[in-house]
Amino acid sequence: MNATGPATPDTDSPAHRYTGALAQEIEATWQDRWQAEGTFDTPNPTGPLGNPAKVAGRPKKFILDMFPYPSGAGLHMGHPLGFTATDMYARYQRMTGHNVLYTMGFDAFGLPAEQYAVQTGQHPAITTNQNIANIRAQLRRLGLSHDNRRSISTTDPEYYKWTQWIFLQVFNSWCDPATKKARPITELVAEFEAGTRVPATGEWATMSAPDRRRELDGWRLAYVSDAPVNWCPGLGTVVANEEVTADGRSDRGNFPVFKRNMRQWMMRITAYADRLIDDLDTLDWTDAIKAMQRNWIGRSEGATVHFDITGGHASGERITVFTTRPDTLFGATFMVLAPEHPLVDRITTPFQADAVANYRKVAAAKDTFARQDEGREKTGVFTGGYAVNPLTGAEIPVWIADYVLMGYGTGAIMAVPCGDQRDFEFARKFRLDIVAIQEPTDGRGTDTSTWHDAFVGDAPYINSTNESLTLSGVASVVEGVHRTNEWLAAHGHGHATITYKLRDWLFSRQRYWGEPFPIVYDADGNPHALPASALPVLLPETDQFAPRTFDPDDALSNPESPLDRLGDWVELTLDLGGGPQTYRRDTNVMPQWAGSCWYELRYLDPTNADAFVAPENERYWMGPQGPGHPGGTDLYVGGVEHAVLHLLYARFWHKVLYDLGHVSSFEPFHRLFNQGYILAAAYQDERGMYVEASSVEARDGGYFYEGKPVFREYGKMGKSLKNALDPIDLCTEYGADTLRLYLMAMGPLDASRPWESKDVIGVHRFLQRLWRNIVDEDTGALRLLPEAASLDTQRIVHRTIAGVREELDNLRFNTAIAKLIELNNHLTKLGGCPADTADTLVKLVAPLAPHIAEELWARLGHTATITYEAFPVADQSLLVADEVEYPVQVNGKVRSRITVPADADNDTVQAAALADDKVQAALAGGAPKKIIVIPGRMVNIVA
Repeated sequence: MNATGPATPDTDSPAHRYTGALAQEIEATWQDRWQAEGTFDTPNPTGPLGNPAKVAGRPKKFILDMFPYPSGAGLHMGHPLGFTATDMYARYQRMTGHNVLYTMGFDAFGLPAEQYAVQTGQHPAITTNQNIANIRAQLRRLGLSHDNRRSISTTDPEYYKWTQWIFLQVFNSWCDPATKKARPITELVAEFEAGTRVPATGEWATMSAPDRRRELDGWRLAYVSDAPVNWCPGLGTVVANEEVTADGRSDRGNFPVFKRNMRQWMMRITAYADRLIDDLDTLDWTDAIKAMQRNWIGRSEGATVHFDITGGHASGERITVFTTRPDTLFGATFMVLAPEHPLVDRITTPFQADAVANYRKVAAAKDTFARQDEGREKTGVFTGGYAVNPLTGAEIPVWIADYVLMGYGTGAIMAVPCGDQRDFEFARKFRLDIVAIQEPTDGRGTDTSTWHDAFVGDAPYINSTNESLTLSGVASVVEGVHRTNEWLAAHGHGHATITYKLRDWLFSRQRYWGEPFPIVYDADGNPHALPASALPVLLPETDQFAPRTFDPDDALSNPESPLDRLGDWVELTLDLGGGPQTYRRDTNVMPQWAGSCWYELRYLDPTNADAFVAPENERYWMGPQGPGHPGGTDLYVGGVEHAVLHLLYARFWHKVLYDLGHVSSFEPFHRLFNQGYILAAAYQDERGMYVEASSVEARDGGYFYEGKPVFREYGKMGKSLKNALDPIDLCTEYGADTLRLYLMAMGPLDASRPWESKDVIGVHRFLQRLWRNIVDEDTGALRLLPEAASLDTQRIVHRTIAGVREELDNLRFNTAIAKLIELNNHLTKLGGCPADTADTLVKLVAPLAPHIAEELWARLGHTATITYEAFPVADQSLLVADEVEYPVQVNGKVRSRITVPADADNDTVQAAALADDKVQAALAGGAPKKIIVIPGRMVNIVA
């Protein structure tokens, strides 16, 4: 492929051959016309984009792509893979009579633009808008049928005004524990005042105003908290758990990340954990994606267990743990606290005080991710204190160890070394008791001194009996847990509990390029919501974009946002009730996820200045489609890399809006389809750094970059591996329709596939054959066959119609293309397309290769666009074959094929097979021992 310009024209080729140059002319013409005529403008039921007459009586489809980040590099070949699929599906749905909402926006806030601004000194708004303009041009070049009136950018103040408004809905709400639904905070105040709900911190009637505020803040779905956060000095900002790699580094920049306590905005997503899990059952998502969400939320059923402390300053207090296996309590022989646990100071004896203090100091210098490394050697220190195992009555030692984290669970564990490998290793190292509480099934016996590792698995309980609880002999874990939980509750030592791995969503970023919070603080540091009339809170102008960054390893550094430096913007005087006061703005900004949490809703009503979406438009496009249906988009296509972060956050925000009555759908994305990746060669130099794949030279059996050897691998096409290809280069050489077909013909949409430029010519030749089956390459005139299509051709056409419909309905674009190629090959053998078949052929092609289809449609004499023509429907009578071909096997080898009437019975088929000359020759005059006729499929003869 020539990446720098159009293919060199063949001077000997006919004047009207379908070439890359002609394709570009055709495509530019139709793209101009689509834009001028508003071909893809989609009517709403009401509002500025409303046209009730065009909506009435039409079924709807809301087709959505995960919108791109507008980087300077623009789109690479991986982007149009999904975009082309949704466009084909959208065009097909229009031709089947649907009112289709299909558009594209830009997820434009975030760290990359800010970092580029820091490097260049150019305001991120300038580069972002330039990038968006470039990508819009690329999207147009691909022929995507977007309603561009609905396009949004998250950086547009008229968009983030509503992002801020939604934040205030979350801030001014609480989650009712009884219903697990959001309610306005004013209703909580009313309950406190009426005495129907009791505050957590005292009597409402006697509370001071500051105390009441603190009480309410403890219930809000958006709240400020001094909480453990992921502090990244190298970026100068905190990052969410989901933005930290498994080895404890930032996913952007690859800097070390440290756990710190900082005052940050949090979203109480944990209050929705059960609904986020349970409502997955209502969604048309793959089991794999649902499993990823369930695993991330991590709902665990078990028990909260209290261990009484004996002796020392903490005597009479309790250590509380959560365990998923309370049935193993008889085997708990020691406890471990996180070094940061508040009970450590009180439980530690004077004799152990120095050792504990030294260990805590060392543990504090380690990052959370190193502490969780299960492969490293276990360390710990005995506190000198003891707690009582509630089931055995035995005093068991209490240790501290850095593998237990205060931010997870209660910061304390009961150790059952016989059944947990980590506890087993710890017990062996420090010579702690290991008591067998199961009869191992692997023959090792119950003498734990001979064990090399813990026994992990289900087996009947032993040594698990006290005066009022007997588990010994029980073989069922479920029964063991049930009995133990009942005993714990009856004796005041605990209760059944459900816990989650999910943590509240860290929502603050110490950046410039993000949505400002619609919050101000009074002199006492209390947060106040701004009124809706004050929105949007505009991001102030500055030429100092960078947060203060630090040595990547400086864990004790403190964040400083760029907005902190803008004193005139930060301090302001407002009257929020009670007279004018001086307030201070929040100088953090929202994370990039904020704008992508709800963008699909703004597509519904992007020009509405009075609401983020009119209720009528939301109900029409995203409302439930029947009992039990969650509502949401009809198709959402994007990469599997967003299975946790984006999808979980968007679902949470949507559910809050649903609870508050702002939307009718309780899920945002009903059907989700994850596209595969395009894989391409990538190259690393001797340092392990990726180099530009387009500049690598292959010679002498190796690969070289700037004269130095590099090493080849294959990976996802994109910026990170520097192996991206610009789709416009291929459009320039062959045309957008060729690119579209090749992207889809490479394989199933959900499968990853290697990019092979040399294979593009195959689909281009298909379009050339299609063109000359209708257009004379020498004159440009129509060259249709005058005679009507034969019955055989009609059958092939209608089988193709039925097949293409089925494949497009199920997003199997590769097989739809294969069926069209097969039909076109049949027409090529006829010498062209019969005149009475041409319209049907072009309509079949239209969703897949729209530009050539529009051009052929016009040349066939039609004046209106093909976009809304009815997609062909197969004649069922032509799908039934008059004759059936049977392969005939003799002793397992196909010797001949026979053709019989489709309604022939087995005897007729058998007789035709035996009468065939080739079969007779294979039998060599002998009589067959057995004849098996498989109706409609084959004949098998055993000689």
